[in-house]
Amino acid sequence: MSDSSPAHDAGASLETAGEGAIVRCSGRWTLATLGNLEPSLTQLSCTQSGAVTFDASAVAELDSAGAWLIVRTMRQLERRGGTVAMRGLRPEHDALLRLVREHAADERIPVKPRHGFLEQLGMRTGSHFEQFLGMLAFLGESSMAMLRSLARPARIRWRAILYNLQTAGFNALPIVGLLAFLMGVVIAYQGAGQLARYGANIFVADLVGLSILREMAPLLTAIVVAGRSGSAYAAQIGTMKVTEEIDALRTIGMPPMDLLVLPKMLALVVALPLLTVYADILGVLGGMIMAQNQLHVSFTDFLDRFGDAIQMSSFLVGVGKAPVFAAIVALVGCFQGFRVTGSTDSVGRQTTTSVVQAIFLIIVVDALFSVIFSWLQI
Repeated sequence: MSDSSPAHDAGASLETAGEGAIVRCSGRWTLATLGNLEPSLTQLSCTQSGAVTFDASAVAELDSAGAWLIVRTMRQLERRGGTVAMRGLRPEHDALLRLVREHAADERIPVKPRHGFLEQLGMRTGSHFEQFLGMLAFLGESSMAMLRSLARPARIRWRAILYNLQTAGFNALPIVGLLAFLMGVVIAYQGAGQLARYGANIFVADLVGLSILREMAPLLTAIVVAGRSGSAYAAQIGTMKVTEEIDALRTIGMPPMDLLVLPKMLALVVALPLLTVYADILGVLGGMIMAQNQLHVSFTDFLDRFGDAIQMSSFLVGVGKAPVFAAIVALVGCFQGFRVTGSTDSVGRQTTTSVVQAIFLIIVVDALFSVIFSWLQI
């Protein structure tokens, strides 16, 4: 490499000396004069290997830009396996070069470590276990807050509960009613062909009543509320976490648990059983309409058979599941909202996680209820 320029510009020339090379630096190594020199030094760092010595005895002026260019070139040569030395620097230039070397960022791009299958499995298991422990701690904290509120009813925020009753309960009536009605229609339609084949048309009331009241109405309602209200809880609390509103509440002495979690959970525990009863009515109504159209079972005959086939225990089983599902939706949504960290991207991730976890836990708990009721012969 050879690059010569007038005395007032930066210059560098490469000389071979035995097994190594010498780069003789001269002129003013400043930001205004380095434009033509940088490509030459880049080429040097890509082609030269072995021992390289920088001779800076002829450098008249050096600023941070020039020092950074020297440091970068030296680091690139060292990464290629060469040895680099510096000589001839003035004391003030040497101090500047040391300062730049200490504080200049390394240009190497960090490589993300690759983990094996077992290592990834262990990391994911540990993460899920840590989240499970956090959920248990959150459940315990919520229970203690609930007990404190019940001991002192004046602490309960009734206005917030009524607001959440409207948003999570009353405003969910259209979507819950429509889905329950269509589910009753589907169940009756799917069973109509099989029942008609054996002349058991009237038993469509048993099919619709048991499936809607015991399983489909509470399960469908809980899933809809989890996607509708549980995600809203996670997004609201997560946004407050990002904007540091929750920290502000703690600063002024207002427990976030009493203000943000308990009103949502109490409202949902009241709203979900009522929504389940509403879904029972519309689901059975949809089954009645389809039974009349497909099986020619009149409303009167359907209701007569419905009263004989369906016991009160079937209705109570479905409604009894609803408060448990409500607590799951509220706790999971609020818990994932409090887990938001960093930026608004985390809000979206935790909101999605809250919906997935709530639906998963609802189905698992529903399966456990089925096993328990089977043991109890209910």
